[in-house]
Amino acid sequence: MTGSLAVRTLTPDEHLAFVRTRASVSFLQTPAWAKAKPEWRAESLGWVRDGEVVGAALVLYRQLPRVRRYLAYLPEGPVIDWDADDLAAWLQPMVDHLKRQGAFGIRMGPPVVTRRWSAAQVKEGIADPDVRRLDQVAPLERTPVGARVVARLTELGWRPQAAEGGFAAGQPRFVFQVPLGSAHDRRTEDDVLKGMNQLWRRNIKKAAKEGVEVTTGSGADLKAFHDLYVHTAERDGFTPRPLSYFAAMHDALAAEDPDRIRLWFARHGGDLVAATIAIRVGTHAWYSYGASSTEKREVRGSNAIQWEMIRDALAAGAEVYDLRGITDTLDADDPHVGLIQFKVGTGGEAVEYAGEWDLPLNRPLYRAFDAYMRRPSRRSLRDLLGNQR
Repeated sequence: MTGSLAVRTLTPDEHLAFVRTRASVSFLQTPAWAKAKPEWRAESLGWVRDGEVVGAALVLYRQLPRVRRYLAYLPEGPVIDWDADDLAAWLQPMVDHLKRQGAFGIRMGPPVVTRRWSAAQVKEGIADPDVRRLDQVAPLERTPVGARVVARLTELGWRPQAAEGGFAAGQPRFVFQVPLGSAHDRRTEDDVLKGMNQLWRRNIKKAAKEGVEVTTGSGADLKAFHDLYVHTAERDGFTPRPLSYFAAMHDALAAEDPDRIRLWFARHGGDLVAATIAIRVGTHAWYSYGASSTEKREVRGSNAIQWEMIRDALAAGAEVYDLRGITDTLDADDPHVGLIQFKVGTGGEAVEYAGEWDLPLNRPLYRAFDAYMRRPSRRSLRDLLGNQR
């Protein structure tokens, strides 16, 4: 390659044009996501070499109270060549730019896989009373790129952010994904079904026998999704996001690409029993949010809706169906293990990413921020950073 790398502000159109040159990027790194987060100041950054945009990032700036200093946050980004021999040549221009923008610290989430475990390995780990965490199970794969990135970031002074129980303050470090195959080696629906465990296959068949109907919706149907989502939050003990959040997210993503976001509904006898939000960018499809009724759980609406979402992802040419975050616990007594068991039934794999990393730029301000993050009230900042449930 010739020429050095420089970083400059991109227009949203320039940013989107770069995204469209990639097989996929995280939906959190699309220019539309800035409009889904109106409480943040946003900037699209571009890495330019010889006049060509070769990398991009969505940066969200959150101002500290009473001072004109910001946390610069790049969720699941930036989108650069993480396999580059000289990673500093990519990161230093970004750091210099964000300093000029008034950032007291930077938080980013390299979209780099470090380890993978098969569904069978996770299942065996849960069944083993001596195993409590994924770390105690030898992974199916350790990626060389992931190892190099983690080592180099440490050398460059970046700090990994610990994930309490596997859930980071921002985006999940551990996720569960179902590989769907590449364009030259596609899995069929039968292949995916055969990869699921017996309970999942039985529940999909039962939902069909019981007459569960799965349909898609539009922005006009967000209220129905949200009502069921609030019901789910009350039952499961988490704080729900307001309807306005989902409206902003839906409108922003749908305006960027009509196939970017889709609402799904499962009904039985006219009753809404499950509802989800799916997102797709190129070859990567995500199950982003979900809700289910307490009544009629026996008709297995949640399995039915997931199956239809997987079928839709296959038909759209997606190579990955991503069920998003899991914790790293394999303790059968841990309340989080039920979520893992549900996702493991799809026959996919547990995937660990490099996680989120911080670079302090103004150490006194960063120390104050870090102390705040460690307070019991830090959940409010977890919501602020945009963790997907």
